[in-house]
Amino acid sequence: DWDHWNPRIRATLLFVVRDDQVLLIRKKRGIGMGKINGPGGKIDPGETLLECAVRETHEEVGLHALGAREVGRLWFQFVDGLSIHCTVFRADDCTGEVVETPEAEPLWTPVNALPFDEMWDDDRHWLPHLLKGRTFELWATFDDEVMLDHRLEVGA
Repeated sequence: DWDHWNPRIRATLLFVVRDDQVLLIRKKRGIGMGKINGPGGKIDPGETLLECAVRETHEEVGLHALGAREVGRLWFQFVDGLSIHCTVFRADDCTGEVVETPEAEPLWTPVNALPFDEMWDDDRHWLPHLLKGRTFELWATFDDEVMLDHRLEVGA
């Protein structure tokens, strides 16, 4: 029942899109370890969603995102009880030098060659909309790493 759903974890993702490439990471630890995703993580107390997205990107890959803006929201329910609400941001530029960290291996990836087979199942449904500049919301139910069902709403 998504109307009365309350997430245990609130998190962010941030995708830097520049020169027909998107910055992805291979996660080295935590939820989704080994999978390819965008930089992001859990919100610290007193932190805004945007502050979290920018901080996590800097901590994970050494870059400071410029002009980041909210573009989507993801609602995940896992059959084991885990529930995550993730706010997704996009930035069209960044400063700094990309570095690998204990948390993430950075991967500048052509937007027409996304490695969906190494990503969460839901990404193939909403990430193309992010890349085309559209807003979106996705609700998905997972059993471990397998998506059981989903609903996607796309805006302008």
